Amino acid sequence: MRATLLYSPLDIRVADVPEPVIEHPSDAVIRVILTCICGGDLHSYRSWAQPQPKRMGHEAIGIVERTGSAVMRVKEGDLVLAPFTYQDGNCVFCRAGKTTSCVHGGYWSKFDGGQGEAVRIPLADTSLFKLPVDAESGLLPSLLTLADVYGTGFHAALRGGVTTGSTVTVIGDGAVGLLAVLSAKLLGAEQIILMGRHRARTDLGRAFGATDVVTERGDDGIAQVRELTGGLGTGIVLEAVGHMPAYAQAIGAVRSDGTIARVGVPQYEQAPVGNASLFDRNITLTGGVAHVASYVERLMLTILEGTVNPGLVFDSTITLDEIANGYRAMDSRSALKVLVRP
Repeated sequence: MRATLLYSPLDIRVADVPEPVIEHPSDAVIRVILTCICGGDLHSYRSWAQPQPKRMGHEAIGIVERTGSAVMRVKEGDLVLAPFTYQDGNCVFCRAGKTTSCVHGGYWSKFDGGQGEAVRIPLADTSLFKLPVDAESGLLPSLLTLADVYGTGFHAALRGGVTTGSTVTVIGDGAVGLLAVLSAKLLGAEQIILMGRHRARTDLGRAFGATDVVTERGDDGIAQVRELTGGLGTGIVLEAVGHMPAYAQAIGAVRSDGTIARVGVPQYEQAPVGNASLFDRNITLTGGVAHVASYVERLMLTILEGTVNPGLVFDSTITLDEIANGYRAMDSRSALKVLVRP
């Protein structure tokens, strides 16, 4: 079968790899019909320096092709969503909804990437989600966002404590940042300030619920957020970038006794956590890898009912053979998020 492999920085190719097989009774193999490129994939794309090529992709919708003898909830022919983690659904963390901390779980992309023709999913009964639509449904792009970016944006809003009447700043106009805007709106935020510089993206952010857009960065951007909030900053800041300047903006934009929720994968080793500016102001730091599997059913309803359309973050569609062009487009920011049809 064909799959996407990263050989070195910027060197990404489609190559032949072995077909996935059932390795454990709880496994399933799905034939991928829809996948995508994630902003998180760009971190590896820009820096991969290991001797072995890396399989790419961690979001997929597919049709179940084979199952192990212990799999009972999904069967051959089912149309399923594969979020980026697998989990047993029964450990102390899973029962609490903290699926990324599952004691038997992990990231299936570490051995099979989603940007290919097929993938093996461990613990299939609790890691795959049957979709109540057919393979030709126009809802599939929106449903695919449940595999990562919608769930991650929602995780940011939840960890930030967004409720009715909240004031929120979202830093980052990538897909996660835009869906953090959508999620904050869904949870009842009254004021949502989006910090981003790309007009097409911030316009989508306004459509998702942003009340204000700040295009400046650094101190100038922080000053604008404070001007929009009576000099105080917002009670909640959702940081969806992962670079130190974005974290610094979050510290500057949050009001005293507020909360910063970080879901952008940090691209730095150290950051101020216990310094006086945070301690004296009683700032709460939270965030982390999203428990997307715990959110799938709740968020799927918002899509099926037509409440939201998170699939609007996909502004480009390509075939698997065009995957290198898709990465270049996202790396240059000429594409927001690229949909891939193997």
